Parts: sequence; structure tokens; C-alpha cells
Amino acid sequence: MPVTAKLSRNFYERFGDEIADEFVNWFNAVDTTYQNQLRELNELNWQRFRAELHATVAQSEARLSDKFADLMKWMFIYWTGTVLSLGGLMIALLRR
Repeated sequence: MPVTAKLSRNFYERFGDEIADEFVNWFNAVDTTYQNQLRELNELNWQRFRAELHATVAQSEARLSDKFADLMKWMFIYWTGTVLSLGGLMIALLRR
């Protein structure tokens, strides 16, 4: 939202309308330049942030996938141990 700089009437009376208008136009041009530079800087920062965010999310997903694989491996090991021990117990009870 552009804001137009305005000067007091005393400034216009002291330096004249032409110089005061030139000064106001210069301020507005500088303001527009800074706004454009700030917009570009914000866009670059946003792109860098998104790249870092995507990298972090990908790294987290990879770690989560590794943990899930480990969890599945240990679940299978404990399940196998439980089934074998129960099977052995059932065989021992049936032989009596």
C-alpha cells in the first residue's frame, strides 16, 4: 500500500513549491525502491525457508521410516518367540 509523503505548508513556503514537490517525489521514489527491495528479499528468504523446511521434513520422514522398519523387525522377533513358546507349551501339555 503506497503512502505519499507530504510536507508541511511551512516547508513549501520556505523552499518553494517546485523544490518541495521534487523533494516529495524523491522520497516517494526512494520509498518505492525500498519496498521493491524488501519484497524481493522477503521472496528470497521465503524460498530459502521452504527449501530448508522440505529438507527437514524429508529427513524426518526418512528417520521415521527407519524407526518403523526397526519396530516391525522387533515385533516380528517377539511375535515369533511368543508363537514358538506357546507352541512348545501346547505340545508339552498335549503329550501328557
